[in-house]
Amino acid sequence: MTNTAHEIVQLARHKDRLTSLDYFERIFDGFQEFHGDRLFSDDQAIVGGIALLDGKPVTVIGIQKGRNLPENIERNFGSPHPEGYRKALRLMKQAEKFKRPVITFINTAGAFCGVGAEERGEGEAIAKNLFEMADLKVPTLSIIIGEGGSGGALALALTDEVWMLEQTIYAILSPEGFASILWKDGSRAQEAAELMKITAPELKELNVIDKVIPETFQGKPLSQEKVLQIVKKALVEKLTQLAKKEVDVLLEERYQRFRRF
Repeated sequence: MTNTAHEIVQLARHKDRLTSLDYFERIFDGFQEFHGDRLFSDDQAIVGGIALLDGKPVTVIGIQKGRNLPENIERNFGSPHPEGYRKALRLMKQAEKFKRPVITFINTAGAFCGVGAEERGEGEAIAKNLFEMADLKVPTLSIIIGEGGSGGALALALTDEVWMLEQTIYAILSPEGFASILWKDGSRAQEAAELMKITAPELKELNVIDKVIPETFQGKPLSQEKVLQIVKKALVEKLTQLAKKEVDVLLEERYQRFRRF
């Protein structure tokens, strides 16, 4: 039986979903984390570094949520500050320098909207990421592994391909926020979710994303190990394809991908 959009929202937010660090440790070899944006601080909501995928070096960057209250407080509930996006950009530019592909894992309700974040240039940091990612001269790929909320998610998703796990969402804002704006009633979030077209199959049909990673088979959940195997195999195949393209072709196709929107 197919899940409703509202049910998928709940699954995307579930505390037991695999986190970015889980993917780093279980898909890649030798993950080495890097810290700090060289400007202000080290944002714990964004993690990243270098690792090996099928024996080849890659840069991996992810938005990290916690599984319980102490972890979520440490990770700011997966809502990055501007220094997190600047750390991500530092790692992406480093990857470009050393010709490493960039893979991003996204799970956030959105960028942190506190006063301090705005004072330190949240909007500029997100815009700078979009500007720079459009022109990164290495293969880039992003995967929505939970929530993909607003500009906070898009700041890591201007890539050659965007994938989603089957039970995840990608949206301009939360269903609660959508309902609050449209109907002045946040309690109508369930209704909003059905209208918004935020699920992986809907977005694949609209060509907003390029691939849906299955999490179920014949209505039954796949094991975490099986999902990880599917993700790893797909990553190796796609990055092999992208690596064969000339840089100017890669950049033009990336430009045209987003221009079509």
